[in-house]
Amino acid sequence: MLKIRLRRTGGSNAPAYRIVVSDSHSTPTARVLEELGYYDPTKNPPLLDLDVEKAKVWIAKGASASETVQKLLARPKA
Repeated sequence: MLKIRLRRTGGSNAPAYRIVVSDSHSTPTARVLEELGYYDPTKNPPLLDLDVEKAKVWIAKGASASETVQKLLARPKA
């Protein structure tokens, strides 16, 4: 089963995330099938670069998005 989820990057006390498609049974740091974008909540306003069209294609193929990614997908484009 495929999952669209966040993969943490950045240093300690400076989180940044990549939005990736990977196998739901593997660890979050395992190999990813595709990187869809990134999210940096430390900036003001938070920085989000997400390819929504690619995410919709993966969801159509059967991938499910995590709760956080669903919220990010629902955000209006700035």
